[in-house]
Amino acid sequence: MIAPDKIAQIIDRFQFLEAKMASGDMGAQIATLGREYAELRPVVETVTAYRDLVDQVDQAKEMLCDPEMKELAEAELPELKAALEASEHDVQLALLPKDAADGRPALLEIRPGTGGDEAGLFAADLLRMYQRYAEAQGWTFEILEQSLSELGGVKEVVARIAGDGVFAKMKYESGVHRVQRVPETESGGRIHTSAATVAVLPEAEDVDVQISPNDIRIDTMRASGAGGQHVNTTDSAVRITHLPTGLIVVSAEKSQHRNREIAMQVLKTRLFDLERQRVDGERSADRKAQVGSGDRSERIRTYNFPQGRMTDHRINLTLYSLAQVMGGDLDETIAALQADAQATLLAEMGA
Repeated sequence: MIAPDKIAQIIDRFQFLEAKMASGDMGAQIATLGREYAELRPVVETVTAYRDLVDQVDQAKEMLCDPEMKELAEAELPELKAALEASEHDVQLALLPKDAADGRPALLEIRPGTGGDEAGLFAADLLRMYQRYAEAQGWTFEILEQSLSELGGVKEVVARIAGDGVFAKMKYESGVHRVQRVPETESGGRIHTSAATVAVLPEAEDVDVQISPNDIRIDTMRASGAGGQHVNTTDSAVRITHLPTGLIVVSAEKSQHRNREIAMQVLKTRLFDLERQRVDGERSADRKAQVGSGDRSERIRTYNFPQGRMTDHRINLTLYSLAQVMGGDLDETIAALQADAQATLLAEMGA
């Protein structure tokens, strides 16, 4: 049973926000209150439906005392109780603590690991997989920084993904992705094992990270090109070094002004991620890392091409639909990871 006072508090807060927004008297709080209102709306819909079912069950129980209504009540009660039980579970999920970063855009970083050229080709496959997934979700996908090998593999790529609930879904992709297949460069038909590392970082907002001008060094340099008349002949590439941490960010688009913007945003995001990891590490120092914790040394998934299967090792999920997964169909996998994370939180809260 969900505490009635808890439900009342949520509805009161929502009604306050609704009145505040209707009055137009929000001032500088407009973005913060608007975000809270949007996040609270589905919660209020869920708890309102639960409260209505509680009332219906109570009414049906009262009808049991009425000889004329008893038969009808006995017929309705089992269905109402089942609906109430399901609704209570929905409310418990809706009231789970939210990651404040879930609604933010994300930076996606992919780097090849062990496996040489094949690892770079696999990293490029992962990049295409995420591009197609983002497209299917209606998100925008912008490559900020990319370095390719002669074979078309990825040496390093950084992309920005924006849209509704990006980090809430993409955060489960952080970790080591392993591939087992016969490489294009393999003439003997032997299966090789290679890996690529994926990091997903919630984009920092200005209020999250304050960077002192004294803590950074900005260098401009000539961007490397593919040759010919389009080689960049001006010092437009920007490299920013964060002196306290040693973090280095480079952006090499055509516009130096745009490069400064990109490099600063990437630097803020990486610093914000470092702080999130520090806080999370303190909070969970005495327990095993959980799904979605962003432990990038953890082998999270294996893509076995000869068997056409994808296995997520965190939840022991195996799908024999590798072609669809590589084509960007990650819905089933991410939904299973989210459900597992929710179940873990419910267990911790004793729900």
